[in-house]
Amino acid sequence: MTPRKVFFLLGILVFLAGGLYGCSRLSPQAFKREAEFPAEGEEGLRTKAVDPKFEAYLNFMRSSLASSEGDFDTATEFLAAALEEDPESFYLNQRMALLLKASKKYEEALRYAKRAMDIAPNDVASRILMADLYSLLGRDEEAKREYEQILETRPEDQRVRLILTTIYIRSREFQKALNQLDILLKQNSSLVVAYYYRGRIYLELGQYDEAEAAYQRALQLNPTLEPALFDLGTLFQITKHPEKAIKAYEKLVKLYPDNMVARERLINLYYKMGLTEKAESQMEAYKKRSKPGEPGRQALGLIYLRQGKLDQSIKELEMIVKAWPDDNKSRYYLATAYEEKGNVEQAMQHFKKIKKDSKYYIPAQMHMAYLLDSQGKDEEAIEILQKALEVEKKKSELYLMLASIYEGKDEFDKAISVVEEGLHELPKDIELLFKKGVLLDKKGNKQACIDEMKKVLELNPDHAEALNYIGYTYAEQGVNLDEALSLIKKAIKLKPDSGYIVDSLGWVYFQKGQYHKAADYLKRAAKLTPNNPTINEHLGDVYFKLKDYSSSLEYYKKALSLKHPEPEKIKEKVSKVEEILKAGKN
Repeated sequence: MTPRKVFFLLGILVFLAGGLYGCSRLSPQAFKREAEFPAEGEEGLRTKAVDPKFEAYLNFMRSSLASSEGDFDTATEFLAAALEEDPESFYLNQRMALLLKASKKYEEALRYAKRAMDIAPNDVASRILMADLYSLLGRDEEAKREYEQILETRPEDQRVRLILTTIYIRSREFQKALNQLDILLKQNSSLVVAYYYRGRIYLELGQYDEAEAAYQRALQLNPTLEPALFDLGTLFQITKHPEKAIKAYEKLVKLYPDNMVARERLINLYYKMGLTEKAESQMEAYKKRSKPGEPGRQALGLIYLRQGKLDQSIKELEMIVKAWPDDNKSRYYLATAYEEKGNVEQAMQHFKKIKKDSKYYIPAQMHMAYLLDSQGKDEEAIEILQKALEVEKKKSELYLMLASIYEGKDEFDKAISVVEEGLHELPKDIELLFKKGVLLDKKGNKQACIDEMKKVLELNPDHAEALNYIGYTYAEQGVNLDEALSLIKKAIKLKPDSGYIVDSLGWVYFQKGQYHKAADYLKRAAKLTPNNPTINEHLGDVYFKLKDYSSSLEYYKKALSLKHPEPEKIKEKVSKVEEILKAGKN
């Protein structure tokens, strides 16, 4: 007789005895006492022992009834009592695993699922249960192993294959995931989710044409598939097709008006495309579908902030932080809105309230340090950054900002010390290494500067700024000019529109005595970066060499007006050119 028939007959038996429903209200302990002692009015103890398996099945029935009523705690207690009486029961162990899974107690459930597998190693349902639990616990390697084994015996199981596919995607084993999707689509060419997953994988791989084809096929089969529409809009934004992205999001918000993320993206696209009326219409729709002060209105405040509508942004975000004072994200952007409006006091108040355990804490400290430093309160700014570093030692931005404040005070030794502290925590941080090189240069230690820049290039051979720095330093010194030329040419290929790098190339040619070539590059540098005093000085120098003294004087004077860091040197050059021009007139 099967266990199911046994349970059915036992259920009838208990029901006829008149105790099933009433006894189900007893705890397992109370029920055990009733089983061992006579009912009220009977004499003496029961002399006949209760059959343990009968008692186990009775507790199982009580567990089933409690479970059907949604009382999982009581159901678990009765089932545990049943297992005490019959611990080797495959069915009871499996049932307990399922019950604990339903209660989201996955670790405990896994223990019983493993026990069921020990008892019946070839039971596929138990293996699936165990694999599901591994997956729910994020133990992907074990889950993959179990699902792969299941598919060896049940290759037609689409559910298992789909779950395995999602795990492959999660672990970035994209080719394995695509292989599973190919099998699924051979089994069922109309499987919408398989096309959707294909789209996700191709999107992640940057294979945008393939991704679009997969999403479009999914939408042919199910035109209302929300995630496919959303991802298609994302794809069109990535590939810079805003009109197509707008169409995807418009369809999405029409079908799913409460998808506020899609609506937010649509608003931003409308503003970007200059479709202000449509953007404001969507803003009104956004407001109608949410209430002021709700966390969901945060996006509205951020949109206003991006559009420079600071008063509206502040109004929305203020209502949220009043209702939800622990909403650190809303408070951070509220403070940012006040900062952009120029209300430093209010900005500081809100930045200060952001808690240390929030991901917005460090950015808030940096904003405060910036505001204080810009007010000339550099010591307070330094104190804030030092305290922030006690909370987060692995944030290179903190070291860089603190070093920059010391640099602004010409305290180069302190700035270098801060950078070295950062490099102790982050020894391969490229920006810290680059900053150290710059500081050593400002301190006058050219060779140490070049050594640091070479360390940067060891980590990233295509770091344009480091290539340029070494090349320009050589050019300034008038040494290694061929190497300087090679380094700067490589930097220009990486950043062709950088006025500083173009200036460096011009200066190398100047040092090599190729003045006409130097002039061509320096003029281009001045167009790219017109307000840099050093570039204008270089143009003055090259025109001086070309004996175009009027142009030379023009650029020297411009360098002075732009507050050249060495004004006395430029004044001497101006005087020299003026004397030449005066002598020429005489």
